[in-house]
Formats: sequence, structure tokens, C-alpha cells
Amino acid sequence: MNVEHLIPFLASTAGAATPLILAALGELVTERSGVLNLGVEGMMLVGAVCGFIATLASGSASFGLLVAALAAMAASMIFAFLVLTLQTNQVATGLALTLFGVGLSAFVGRDFAGQTVPPLEHLHFPVLSDLPFLGPLLFRFDALVYASVLAVPLVGYILTKTRLGLVIRAIGEAPASAHAIGYPVIALRYAMVLFGGALAGIAGAYLSLGLTPMWVEGMTAGRGWIALALVVFATWKPRGVLLGAYLFGGVTVLQFHGQGFGLAIPSQFLSMLPYLATIVVLVLICRDPRTILLNKPMSLGQNFKADS
Repeated sequence: MNVEHLIPFLASTAGAATPLILAALGELVTERSGVLNLGVEGMMLVGAVCGFIATLASGSASFGLLVAALAAMAASMIFAFLVLTLQTNQVATGLALTLFGVGLSAFVGRDFAGQTVPPLEHLHFPVLSDLPFLGPLLFRFDALVYASVLAVPLVGYILTKTRLGLVIRAIGEAPASAHAIGYPVIALRYAMVLFGGALAGIAGAYLSLGLTPMWVEGMTAGRGWIALALVVFATWKPRGVLLGAYLFGGVTVLQFHGQGFGLAIPSQFLSMLPYLATIVVLVLICRDPRTILLNKPMSLGQNFKADS
């Protein structure tokens, strides 16, 4: 391994980690409020196709990201209405949302497959971007890469240091008690589900506008499920999401850089590494119940009625 191969590998890792960070942070906040939404994969696909079509039509990536967030929020609103208002099972409804997102994105994007848009513009920092080694490693990414990293401490601060974060955690731990002292549990859970949907939509749009600036059916390729696993891997802490996302991002791009590193490993095995790593990590974490329950919201996945 030399610098010539190391820099592209690390830079690609940052790009691959970005959608995982965004989607996992949104799901983490949703789960901290007590709602388990397994529809991340579907929302990412909805965001990916809607963001791509909006960008293709308008020529503005910013507009595409906005449309992606709104489209995924609309999908998450369906989930929220079913789960929070109609009190359906959260696991079954989340799985249905994923299937809905997969089918809807394939239908909406059927006439756009293979078309391309200009990739997200990389930022240029005077002097810093031209530094050897550090320049391409730290200062030549698009804005979403930096935004995803900054979002981690921001979400962590809000959840642990602000009144809003205290309320979110309260309705995730003991919704009945939070309701008894006057907090609007259902309304807050609606807001957190929509927040998670918005980040999932932006994460999906990053795939179709940043990583591979084109629409391909099913292009999330399981990243929504990896994002769900990252929340557990991080034991519901934002900083763990950052670590896990870059770990899984590195494993994901290894299949493209393995030959440059001289790895004599079949490409099929490298392609399955991200999913194998997900399984191994979850098995190791779940072996100790104390670890998995360390920060898990006590009411996660449990429905709540305000009049109960």
C-alpha cells in the first residue's frame, strides 16, 4: 500500500460513509423518541429518485436535495399516521414502507434510468485544498460530507444538553410519564419521524447526486439496513454512528480498491464484505445484553395512546 492508493481509498470512504451517517442519525433521533422505523431503505430510495428527477429538471442540486427531503418526509408521514394515529405494528409498518419505497422508486424512475446529472460540486478552500496529502484527504469534498460530520456533534449536543433533547429522550423512555406532566408525546413523535425521513431522503439523494450522479433502480443496495444496524452498533449514541459509518464505508469501497492494494481476494467476496461485517458486528454486540441495553430507549417499538 502506498500514498497513491491510500488517498483515493480514504477519500472514497468519506463519500461512502456520508449517506450512512445521515440516514443513521435520522433513525437514531426517531428511535430515541421511542419509534422504530424500519423503512429507512424505502425512504432513501424515494429521496434518491425524487432528488435526481428534480435536479435533472431544474439543474439545481440544492433544489434536488430539498425535493428529496420533502418526498421522504411524505413517505415517513404515511408511516407516522399508521403507527402513531392508527396504532399499527411498528415493525410490520416499517417493512411495508420499505417495500412501498422500493416499488414506488422503480415506477417513478423507470424513464430516467441511466440518465446522468453533474455531480455535487466539491468545495475549494484556498491554500488548504492544494496541500499535498492533506488537501485531497480533507479539503476537497462536497458540502454534504462536511455537513454529515458536523451533524454528529450537533445531534449529540441537542440530545444531551438541551431541553428539547431531554423531552425527546423522556418520550422514548417513559411516554406515559411524559404525557402526564404535559408533553405532547404523539406530536413530538410525529416530528421526530419526519426528521428521520428528511435525513433519509437527503442520504438517498446523495447517492444519486454525489456518489453516482445517475438514477439506477435499487441503488441504495441495502444501505438503509446498514444504517439501521449502525444505530444499534452505536448503542444509540451519535458519535458511535460516525465511527461505524466510516468503518462500514471503508469496507464498502474496499471492493473497488482491493486490487490496487494487492489483495488477492475474489471480487464477489469483497462485494459481500459490508453485509458480512454488519452481521458480525451485530452478533458481537448482542452477545452481551448489558451492551445492547445500555442506551436503548425503554419504549422503543411500543405504541402509545394519549388517552391510555
